[in-house]
Amino acid sequence: MAGNDETGRVIALVPERRGLAALSEVPGVEPLLYDVARPLPDGAAEAEVIVVPSRPVDEVLSVISWLPGLRLVQTLSAGTDQWTGRLPARVALSNARGAHGPAVAEWAVATLLAVYRELPAFGRSQADGRWRPRVTDTLCGKHVLVVGAGDLAENLRSRLEPFGARATMVGRSARDGVRALADLPSLLPEHDVVVVMVPLTEQTRWLVDKDFLARMKDGAILVNAARGPIVDTEALLAETGAGRLRAVLDVTDPEPLPDDHPLWHAPGVLITPHVAGDVPTADARAWEVAAAQIAMYARGRQPANLVT
Repeated sequence: MAGNDETGRVIALVPERRGLAALSEVPGVEPLLYDVARPLPDGAAEAEVIVVPSRPVDEVLSVISWLPGLRLVQTLSAGTDQWTGRLPARVALSNARGAHGPAVAEWAVATLLAVYRELPAFGRSQADGRWRPRVTDTLCGKHVLVVGAGDLAENLRSRLEPFGARATMVGRSARDGVRALADLPSLLPEHDVVVVMVPLTEQTRWLVDKDFLARMKDGAILVNAARGPIVDTEALLAETGAGRLRAVLDVTDPEPLPDDHPLWHAPGVLITPHVAGDVPTADARAWEVAAAQIAMYARGRQPANLVT
């Protein structure tokens, strides 16, 4: 049962003052502010929960090693690959699934519209002071394969359909409205766009490899809104360099992308610097989700966002 001090409170360490406000209204939870660069505050040794930032990972792991009563690590992001396999066996991991779906889906639609309507080229014409009209493509009528069937993917589907695009969802196993990952080889040639929205695991690392890309139809667009290492960068460079495929990347491998990396100048590639979820409301939404997960734990329930 949650609550290991004499009052039955759950002490939760938070990395920023916003967390104090977010958890102060959660019954049975006492938030304490911590800083990886400073000694832990009084009472921290009794903490059962710690909310972790995306970085610095090694420093936060060092803090975790000093918390004997820790039972739950709560992230502020949907991605948890930097924590998976690095926590003590007694400690569960919960993410912020549901916080960033609308923003990331919006980014995916915005960048697809930019590619199809050739907005970067028109921007260059504007910078040159040149009037260069031409006919462009449209998102309407396109078939979009979404590799992933979680919150991000659901948010993307709901935003694609008003533009007249049709989305096919792919999950680890088939269910109503979702195709199985094993169906990818037959699905890839049928779609104009492939959007990757899966977590980085040992099973998904380099999922988008040479064979995956070769099965995509000529002129198709690969969108990576997940993690860089899910895509084989060299294989992608070969396809985009040949002009057969295009790509939209919010994440890359390596990341940050070095100044002299060939991806920057690959034809048909649009890159944004891992900002798909970075909107003014992102932090507030992440803390709302984190507070809800910690409230479940404080009531002795299993958080809904536990990572398996």
